[in-house]
Amino acid sequence: MTHSTLALEAVGVTVAYGGNPVLRDLNVQVRRGEIYALLGGNGAGKSTTLNAFLGFARPDAGKVAVCGIDVGADVLGARAQLAYVPENVALYEHLDARENLEYFLRLANTAWTDESIGEALRAVRLDESAWKRRLGGYSKGMRQKVAIALAVARAVPVLLLDEPTSGLDPKATSEFNALLHKLRGDGAAIFMVTHDLLGAADVADRIGFLDRGHIGHEVAAGGGERFDVRDLYRRYAGTREAA
Repeated sequence: MTHSTLALEAVGVTVAYGGNPVLRDLNVQVRRGEIYALLGGNGAGKSTTLNAFLGFARPDAGKVAVCGIDVGADVLGARAQLAYVPENVALYEHLDARENLEYFLRLANTAWTDESIGEALRAVRLDESAWKRRLGGYSKGMRQKVAIALAVARAVPVLLLDEPTSGLDPKATSEFNALLHKLRGDGAAIFMVTHDLLGAADVADRIGFLDRGHIGHEVAAGGGERFDVRDLYRRYAGTREAA
């Protein structure tokens, strides 16, 4: 599978709750080796978009696919291709980093060794001095690294991130963005929903602006240049006013 392989796709997706449409003809594609950031105001449909890829929100119209697998037809097969990191990572606080990875890899029926777990923790740059500390004493940034280490150990091609830099200090945010760049370089497809415009501008290859369940604007960084932050803010302000 090459880095240009299509990893996530939503085509004409409409999702309604109680007769009220949340997503309206949503179209988005994310390829391997790409970071896509989805921005929008509260109630714009960002969480529903994630839930559609996870198979928790069934489209009333359209199609959602993960690595070519139709989520509606084979939700377990689609989920096996991705890892989801929520805003507040759910791990076991009484276990250390290695024990958490061992437990969740067993649940996923994924083969592992002490060496492979160590490689995953090193890949996310979690300091080895913390590997055998209980997660109850971890910062949010460290917890996120453990969650992403689980994705690395599972060797899944797709990461879904929900507000990944919320609550992180600038240093932790910079470290997290550097980790995403590394994973992208290794060929992962990364789809993140966020309110953090500046963070998205720093890390994303493409940014979509969700306006009442529809991507009204999409911009890409190209030619080695980054985004025009003033233009991004103008577009983002428009979605927040509409929400």
